[in-house]
Amino acid sequence: MIDFPHMIPYANPIYFIYLLIALTPMILTLLIKGKRWSWYQVLVTVLFLYMSFGGEDWKQGVALIVYVIWQTILVWFYFHYRQKKNTSIIFYLAVFLAILPLVLVKVVPFVSGHASLLGFLGISYLTFKSVQIIMEMRDGSIKEYNIFRYIEFLLFFPTISSGPIDRYRRFEKDVENPPTPEKYVDFLGKGIHNFFLGFLYKFIIGYYFGQVLMPVVAKMAVKTGGFSWELVAYMYIYSMYLFFDFAGYSLFAVGTSYLMGYDTPINFNKPFLSWNIKEFWNRWHMTLSFWFRDYVYMRLMFTLIKKKVFKSRIVASNVGYFALFLLMGVWHGLTWYYLAYGFYHAALICLTDAWLRFKKKHKEQIPSNKFTHAFAIFLTFNAVCFSFLIFSGFLDTLFFK
Repeated sequence: MIDFPHMIPYANPIYFIYLLIALTPMILTLLIKGKRWSWYQVLVTVLFLYMSFGGEDWKQGVALIVYVIWQTILVWFYFHYRQKKNTSIIFYLAVFLAILPLVLVKVVPFVSGHASLLGFLGISYLTFKSVQIIMEMRDGSIKEYNIFRYIEFLLFFPTISSGPIDRYRRFEKDVENPPTPEKYVDFLGKGIHNFFLGFLYKFIIGYYFGQVLMPVVAKMAVKTGGFSWELVAYMYIYSMYLFFDFAGYSLFAVGTSYLMGYDTPINFNKPFLSWNIKEFWNRWHMTLSFWFRDYVYMRLMFTLIKKKVFKSRIVASNVGYFALFLLMGVWHGLTWYYLAYGFYHAALICLTDAWLRFKKKHKEQIPSNKFTHAFAIFLTFNAVCFSFLIFSGFLDTLFFK
C-alpha cells in the first residue's frame, strides 16, 4: 500500500496537491456526464481519512471507527423504535447516548489531566450531525434510514474536522441529484473562487496575523503586564487571526464540496460588518450558531413556554440565551474563560434585545441613519473583539499563570 503522509486537513500546501489529483476524475465525470461515481467517492473518502487519522494519529483513527460504529447502531435502533413508538424518555436517552462520547472527551482531561482515548479531530461536528438526525427522526422529518447514507453523511471528508455542519436532508438531496454539467460549471467556478480566497485568508493574512504579529504583541503584553495598549493590540490581532484562519479553512471545505458537486452551506458572511450581536451570530460560524439555535434554543424555548415555566416570554428568552451560550462555552472546554465567553455573549444578546424593544417604542425620537449604522458596526466589532480576547485564554496566561 502507498505510504501517504499524515496531514491535518487543509493545513499543508501538499494536501491540496493530493486533493487536486484525487478530485480530477470526479470533476471530469461531473463536468462531462453530470454523474457521480459513488464507489470512487468512497475510495477518495477512505484515502483522505487515512491521511488525516492514520500514521502518528492512528489512535484517533481507531477512536473514529469505534465512534462511527457506536453512532450508527444507536441511530439505527432509534429509527426502528421511532417507527413504532415515540416516548420522550427513549428520545432523551438516545440523545444522551449520542453526546456521551463527546462529554467523555471533554470531561476526562479536566478530571484526569490527560486526553481521552475516545477523542479524535472533529468529534464535535460528527456529534452535532448525529444528534440532529435523532431529533429530526423524532420530529418525523426523516422518514428513512439508510446505514450507508448515514455513514456517508457523517464521514463527508471535506467538512469532517471543523465543519461547516451540514443538514442531513439537504446533503441527501445532493447525493441523489448530482448537478447537471451546466450547473456544475457554476459549482466549479465557486469552488475555485473559494480555494483562492481561502489561500489568501489562511496562508497569507491569517499567517501574518497569527505567526508574525501575534507572538510579538503577546510578548510585549506579558512584559508590560496588566491592562495595557499592548493587550489591546493583542485583542485586535488575535481577532483578525481567528477570523481569517477559520474562515480560510471553511472556504477550503466548502470549495472542496463544490468540486465534488455538493452545495455545502457557507460558514461566514462578513461578520465584522454586523450592526448588533444578534446579527453577528447570523454571520459568524453560521452553521454552528444555526445548529444551536434550531436544536437547543428553539426546543428549550418551546418547552419553557409550553410548560409555562416563566410568565414572561422575555424572561424565558433571556434564560434560553444564557443556557445556550453557557452550553456553547462548555462545549469549547471546561475553563473559566470559555464559560466567561459564553456568559458575556448571552449578556450582550439580552442587552441587545432590550435595546431593540426600547428602540421600537421610541423610534421617532431615536435617529437612524448611515452614521448611527456605522457607529453600531464599530461598537459591535469592538464588543466582539473583546469577547475573542476572553476566548483566547490570553487573560488566563497574563493574570493567573
